[in-house]
Amino acid sequence: MTAGSDAADAGEPNPAGDTPAILSIGAAAIDEWYAVSNLPEPDGGAFAGEVTSAFGGVGANVAVALDRLGRDTGLVSRVGDDEYGRRALAYLDETGVDGTHVAVGDDPHTRSLILRDPDGERAIVTAGESFRGLRLDDDALAAMADTDAVFLTAYAPDRAARRVLDRVESLRESAVDSADAPPALVFDLSGSVEELVGRGTEPETIHRFLHRADLFVADGVAAPAFFGSAEAAVERIADSQRRASRSDPAPRSRSRRGPTWPRAVLTHGADGMTAVAGGEVAEFDAFDVETVDTTGAGDAFTAGLIDRWIAGASEDVSARSHADRDDVASGVRFAAAVAAINCTSRFTQPGLPTRSEVESFLAERGFGAD
Repeated sequence: MTAGSDAADAGEPNPAGDTPAILSIGAAAIDEWYAVSNLPEPDGGAFAGEVTSAFGGVGANVAVALDRLGRDTGLVSRVGDDEYGRRALAYLDETGVDGTHVAVGDDPHTRSLILRDPDGERAIVTAGESFRGLRLDDDALAAMADTDAVFLTAYAPDRAARRVLDRVESLRESAVDSADAPPALVFDLSGSVEELVGRGTEPETIHRFLHRADLFVADGVAAPAFFGSAEAAVERIADSQRRASRSDPAPRSRSRRGPTWPRAVLTHGADGMTAVAGGEVAEFDAFDVETVDTTGAGDAFTAGLIDRWIAGASEDVSARSHADRDDVASGVRFAAAVAAINCTSRFTQPGLPTRSEVESFLAERGFGAD
């Protein structure tokens, strides 16, 4: 079965019949690239010296990034029954990402028009209703009980986001009286509030994720749009974590790979990252690389955090402070390396690194294995 009721199986099912360790819920889009002379001002123009296409979409980007790092991942999505949708499915079949819960609908496939100037600055316009029509069926919801972590982007339609949150909360409640472990929950506040209205996750639901996600990620556009400013975002998140810690000093979620605890990271592009863990705030620098293309860097960064903080959590975490700076720093550093390497290649997914490439990158800069 698939994640929607409007098609039979799409993508290649897991041959072993096992649920992937990490489920990523988001679009598998086609990016149409225009290398323009300049990003046009209102009423202005530009010339495209090159036009090409590549594979993208936040959900697919995170899933493929984790797959490159050696993680067992699956995608929950919905594609269009058209040329773009068929291309997306064919591409997914070539990756290690499980496509059991990818549905096919009648709507035009989701795709993005990306204008990129010679300095790498971008403007993105998204069209196509296929992902907006995502509806989580019982099979997709049932799979969450057997997975270690669920990742969700704010571009997911609100009805789907609420069903994910309700499902994870139900699993957490059930785990109190059983030996089962609920999945960790990761939420990416991608896109400004205005961009998400009528299309993605609504502010009220985002607020619920802020207080219930094990990892909350937001970029330099989304955070100020939702919280009012980057400073207000940090203050609000830190305060919510402190209040949660006072009411429940123990880690409040536990994946099958060990305890997790509320963390958040706000990204600022080349200006670095702000991590908030256990109410404590820490600033980190981004790696300096020869940037070719920054598209998808945030998704690569999020995948790196999931790899280190969620999928790679160990039993030793329970013995640490909720804001153990070494643990926070190593996770952010690893994720920043994943993002930096990705920026050295064109398009989003071709440059996503393997684990050995990330380790070599860090070693060259004086950081050994953590």
